[in-house]
Amino acid sequence: MNRELPVFIRSLPLVLAGWVFAPLIPAHATELPLLFSDGAVLQRDQPLPVWGWAKPGSQITVTFDGGTAKTHASSSGEWRVELPVHAAGGPYELSVAERGGETLRVRDVLVGDVWLASGQSNMEFPVAKAQNARAEIARAGDAGIRHFKVPRSWSDKPEPRLAGGYWRAASPGNAGDFSAVGYFFARELRTRDSRVPIGIVDSTWGGSAIEAWMSAGMLGADATVAAEKIRAKGAAAAQAATQTRARIAAWNTAPPSPEAWAAAALEESGWAGISVPAQWETQGYAGMDGVAWYRKSFELSAPETKGELTLGLGQIDDSDRVWVNGQPVGGMDASWNVPRVYRVPAAALRVGRNTIAVQVTDLGAGGGMAGSAEQLYLRAAGGPLRSLAGEWKFRTADVRLSSTQDDINQVDTALYNAMIRPLQPYALRGTIWYQGEANAYPGAAFRYRDLFASMIRGWRADWSAPQLPFLWVQLAGFHSGGDTAGESPWAVLRESQSAALALPATAQALAIDIGESNDIHPRNKQEVGRRLALAARAVAYGESLVHSGPVFRAATFDDTKARITFDLQHSALAVRGGGRAVHGFELSGADGHFHPAQALIDGGAVVVSSEAVVQPQALRYAWNDDPKQADLINRDGLPASPFRAERTRATLPQQTKQETR
Repeated sequence: MNRELPVFIRSLPLVLAGWVFAPLIPAHATELPLLFSDGAVLQRDQPLPVWGWAKPGSQITVTFDGGTAKTHASSSGEWRVELPVHAAGGPYELSVAERGGETLRVRDVLVGDVWLASGQSNMEFPVAKAQNARAEIARAGDAGIRHFKVPRSWSDKPEPRLAGGYWRAASPGNAGDFSAVGYFFARELRTRDSRVPIGIVDSTWGGSAIEAWMSAGMLGADATVAAEKIRAKGAAAAQAATQTRARIAAWNTAPPSPEAWAAAALEESGWAGISVPAQWETQGYAGMDGVAWYRKSFELSAPETKGELTLGLGQIDDSDRVWVNGQPVGGMDASWNVPRVYRVPAAALRVGRNTIAVQVTDLGAGGGMAGSAEQLYLRAAGGPLRSLAGEWKFRTADVRLSSTQDDINQVDTALYNAMIRPLQPYALRGTIWYQGEANAYPGAAFRYRDLFASMIRGWRADWSAPQLPFLWVQLAGFHSGGDTAGESPWAVLRESQSAALALPATAQALAIDIGESNDIHPRNKQEVGRRLALAARAVAYGESLVHSGPVFRAATFDDTKARITFDLQHSALAVRGGGRAVHGFELSGADGHFHPAQALIDGGAVVVSSEAVVQPQALRYAWNDDPKQADLINRDGLPASPFRAERTRATLPQQTKQETR
């Protein structure tokens, strides 16, 4: 589904991959990590580690911009040198020579700032899908912005080598594939100082859980047990791929045109049965992405054909085109979580047998006609709802197998081993992170605060950089459907993200006000990049500026109201839209039931009260997955982060029993 956001390529052969294998190179050949390839960006103003592999015992000479470093390969063929600190500039050439052997040359190397961009699909989300994509791509002509995409890969053990990847300079021909958040972040930094090149190392995987990005040590886990779990997932992936291939082996042709398979009179004897609603990957088509078709017939009486018919087809993952009796009636693109409801004109209907044909395009993960049974129905003019849930006819048209098992990105250490460990010790300026949606469910959302802090510390230890700037995007507003009257996993996850601000050299960019209720992938990545760049300017570059909205500091309660103070970074409180009345606050009394509250800005504080709560005991702000009503900002237009507090404890609360279930 669109959550995963892989690049969809038509008519690829069926493949299954994911295990990381070392590149095939001649025995004892001199080798550099793929990060040291043409067009690379190296980190300025820091010692520069350069490493690789060669014939055991051989002498290695590394030369860069007139400087030279020498060493000998170890008995296992590994070698490493450290080049001296270098100012921003370039292009230069990096050469690695083995005495008596070959010389490797890496050309067009720039020295600037290197940022690791990691997380799940909102960081992976490409420029081509972003707001105003066509214009953004057309203007992407800055060779000082370079992007290295680490391919999706996983392993049961820490790997020394990446599975692939290469550097590309931003241009209209390739910027569409760059991480949108990473690209717009880099562009903002280039605006700050155009003399400093920016390199983005994009190591992301849509739908991934934070645990997959952590080492066994960071998780406090047994590495042997973690490896066995990954191997088991790999074996399951191989078996599932074999089963999927067998199911679709006979369907090796696509229709000559969509209309051919949308026709009312179509021979369906070669089609399979499939249950609807349900994703096809749960019904024997694991790992399958691409285009497949569904068909179902229904009967209409003469009176039922006299008026318009309403057709409900559930939540189709991801895109669809729909026909009734060969007549097109609707379709949506990349809208995996939006229920389809289409109107069928009377002119398209027939007395007796009628046929629905649905072409589904899955962009990755899941796939098919999903949602709930209640969302699958037809209603003829003046008639009752008739369910369309049950068995439909199904066959594939233009599909491929995912190169990876969809849920391997949920498994402890699997992505760290293949997508983070091989990057070390490449010198970095800092990390930007956008992840958390996959952990925003009861229990996991609260545990995230410990995992997140452990991961930040662990990555910093891996790079021997305890103050390495670590910046992240707090989850955007989105109607997840997971809220209850008493709790919001997305709000708890945001709170867990905010808790990591207790670590040094950290900052978060809020996106709660620029989300899209019906799309987990909001398209305004330009503003996300801008806010991350503000955070970088404060944390990584030492500038004195307002880089976040109001941050909750403390709450004091009396018999009728609560007064909240904030860290304002020399800004001031404001309300989006103007005035002093703030929305999005709730108060509760001793019974623990929250009620909407009235709130007013009072200087540098907000005073909150509610006629329904005589003696407030607790408060919360923007405490749901999609808090559209929340409008507290600072005068710089940056939103306040969600928070909660209690009368006896105006800090982050302890985990409740409800959250552990």
